Amino acid sequence: MEVLVNNKLYAVQPGTTIAALLQFIQLSTQKGIAVAVNSQVIPKSDWEHQPLAAADNVTIIRATQGG
Repeated sequence: MEVLVNNKLYAVQPGTTIAALLQFIQLSTQKGIAVAVNSQVIPKSDWEHQPLAAADNVTIIRATQGG
C-alpha cells in the first residue's frame, strides 16, 4: 500500500504503524518531531499502536531552535 509522507509517496506493508514508518524513513531516533495523519495529530504514546491505512496523508514536523 502507499502512504503520502510530507508530499512524497512511500510503499509500506499493510498494518505498518507510525513507529515502523518512522524507522523505515530513518527518523525513529529523531527528537522533537510531531506526526499528524490526515491532519490529526497523533500523540507519541500511540505511534507504536497506530496502524496506517492506504492513501493516508502523513505530515511529519521537526521542531527547530532559533530566534
